[in-house]
Amino acid sequence: MSGERMPSRADRGVDPEMTDLNTDSGRSGRPKNRAVRWCLTAAGLLSTGLAVLGIFLPLLPTVPLLLLAAACFARSSERFHRHLLEHRRLGPLIRPYLAGDGIPRKAKATAIILIWLTIPASALYIVPLFWLKALLIGIAAAVTIYLLLLPTLDPAGPRSCDS
Repeated sequence: MSGERMPSRADRGVDPEMTDLNTDSGRSGRPKNRAVRWCLTAAGLLSTGLAVLGIFLPLLPTVPLLLLAAACFARSSERFHRHLLEHRRLGPLIRPYLAGDGIPRKAKATAIILIWLTIPASALYIVPLFWLKALLIGIAAAVTIYLLLLPTLDPAGPRSCDS
């Protein structure tokens, strides 16, 4: 021990973001506790079901619910996670975002328009407390900024330098 430093978790091949004591690092950060995995799987299935309803009901957000489902499945069930990402209808909705390619311009515009149609209306006509109204408007502003800062998916795909 004289002067030698202990290897960091990264040096030992452990992902520093997956350092939760309740996880098994050999299984991609999945919780060891069966009950936790079961709850995450149930939440993922519920989110997927609500997302499918959101395809038909305009105010139910499809993509955020699918992203929540993907996050739950990534921590609980490799099989469900793979099935969701490879699904012929649902997979294309979230794969570009998860790959870091961004979201389509139309999706950004739709989300921002719906945020500013629904949240201020709720704040003005439904919520009685001033501090809660201010909080809702602040959340709407923060989500809008977040959406604007996300990369925009180019519908034509990556362009080569030769064209």
